[in-house]
Amino acid sequence: MTQLDVRPQAGDTDAASSGGMRAKGLSGNSVGLLGSAVIGVSTVAPVYCLTSTLGSTAGEVGVQMPAVFLAGFLPMLLVAFAYRELNKVMPDCGTSFTWTVKAFGPRVGWMCGWGLVIATIIVLSNLAGVATSYFWLLAGEITGSESVAALDGNKAVHILTCLALIAIATVISYRGMTATKGVQYALVALQLVVLAVFVAMAFGKAGTPDFPTSADFSWSWLNPFAVQSFGAFTAGLSLSIFMYWGWDACLTANEETSGSSRTPGRAALVAMVVLVGSYLATGVAAQMVVGSGDQGLGLANPETSDNVFAALAGPVMGPALGILLFVAVLASAAASLQTTFIPVARTVLAMSTYEALPASYARVHPRFRTPGRATVTAGVATGVFYTLMTLVSEHVLVDTIYALGLMICFYYALTAFACAWYFRAELLRSGRDLVFKGLFPVVGGVLLAAVFAKTLVDMWDPAYGSGSSVLGVGSVFVIGVGLLALGLVIMSVMRWRNPAFFRGEVLTASTPALVAKD
Repeated sequence: MTQLDVRPQAGDTDAASSGGMRAKGLSGNSVGLLGSAVIGVSTVAPVYCLTSTLGSTAGEVGVQMPAVFLAGFLPMLLVAFAYRELNKVMPDCGTSFTWTVKAFGPRVGWMCGWGLVIATIIVLSNLAGVATSYFWLLAGEITGSESVAALDGNKAVHILTCLALIAIATVISYRGMTATKGVQYALVALQLVVLAVFVAMAFGKAGTPDFPTSADFSWSWLNPFAVQSFGAFTAGLSLSIFMYWGWDACLTANEETSGSSRTPGRAALVAMVVLVGSYLATGVAAQMVVGSGDQGLGLANPETSDNVFAALAGPVMGPALGILLFVAVLASAAASLQTTFIPVARTVLAMSTYEALPASYARVHPRFRTPGRATVTAGVATGVFYTLMTLVSEHVLVDTIYALGLMICFYYALTAFACAWYFRAELLRSGRDLVFKGLFPVVGGVLLAAVFAKTLVDMWDPAYGSGSSVLGVGSVFVIGVGLLALGLVIMSVMRWRNPAFFRGEVLTASTPALVAKD
């Protein structure tokens, strides 16, 4: 398809070519506060996150799972304030990349952008995998055929279905955010309603004879200091942080949002509150009805822990309503699969616009006003990554999710520190500036940096994650560190091809921001 090159050309006299931050050619004022918040919730995909990580988190920290959900929420909330403050003065779709370049220089900023891009590719691959599994499970439930449901276990069928879903999501994302706005609203509402029904029914059935592993609620479940070891706590926290990842998609759509300097930050905070409420209610309800043990329906049972709702749908909600939970997981993964293209495509667009990536990625479609080439490339990379990981590892979902926690901590922490450093001259100007531009971002960044460091050490052990290894080294370590190292290699190539950006001639701390049109 024909694309429009919106890169600043020689002779331009606007802000884009006179040393200012550059416009990208995206469609402005196409998303409001509600739409932005829906993007954040949809990208996180709460039902998908819960079915993928409830069991793994319970396996790491036991009954302290709700406490770990709260602990994971704290650094996310503190970092959200950093995003809000940075977005007020620099509403740029490059977000973490753009802001860390202006705070710490081109190399740190480039790696921060790479962390966001590769984290998104991992999430997209997992979303497609879960959507594929629930597609065949739902097909089996509807047809009443176990052989149809078993098709998900056929590796060739699973991979082909997964690639088809990725292709569909890529096409939808290519056509723009407003193309499926109504569908996104409906899918997010469906997720939250079905979760509410599951929670209510789980509370009602907890302690009944049909659920012998039920557990009585205890306030100690909300005490993170009761976790048996610091290693278990950080492993659980890494999973918890993954469950909140994606709220910043509100910010990467800032150049397309009405009130670009204010609305995305508010939407991110709204999305965070909705998420923590959903996670706490579902975690407590699930633990009360089946417990956190590793036997029977217990959340930590290794046979069901990577897909909890598939095991709990029928027993908790019954055959008829249980299908709704299957539909909700499929809807959650499918909706997020589409919206998760937003942050990766727009980050790549920004990196290319500022000459940190090849110039061809700085083009937008003339009709849809989307970063077409970046979106297609993200789709292809997702398909290749998932295919390779599926062929190499039988536990690809578990290992990539654990590796994802490392990426998230990496670029969120850098962004938080970038906020405090960028605003360092303003911190003593008022109490508000000190708290929201300095204290909160620094504390959030330190917490995430600590999780990053501890996780880096722990994941060397093959027992971390699924228990698989490569030459005696944990496969989670190989995936996580290997992908970060790949970023260093690509950055070195780009430094050779586009030296101006890395010499600090394109985007610097003194580069003036575009004026937000609120």
